[in-house]
Amino acid sequence: MTTSRIDGVSVTTQANVYFDGKCISHGITFPDGTKKSVGVVLPATLTFNTGAPEIMECVGGGCEYKLAGTDTWVQSGPGDKFSVPGNSSFEIRIPEGVEAYHYICHYA
Repeated sequence: MTTSRIDGVSVTTQANVYFDGKCISHGITFPDGTKKSVGVVLPATLTFNTGAPEIMECVGGGCEYKLAGTDTWVQSGPGDKFSVPGNSSFEIRIPEGVEAYHYICHYA
């Protein structure tokens, strides 16, 4: 099931803008201190590095992703999630003319 709403959180109003505006996100903090980010990736092919493990949840649009050390691009659409190990990286691509990838990043 796709997450469509997150209630009871604090939102960082200053956006995090990466890759010349191709990725924009906002941090959210839950009452228990848990942090996530919500954002959008516009059409591009980008490489993200991770510190902590992450779970990427698609809430709109779609993408293809490739984890570090693999050669396989995998499709991800609304309701899909993929896990990225800590201290690693992943590539993500959204072709021109395709709806942007809307996501929630769950930090493990």
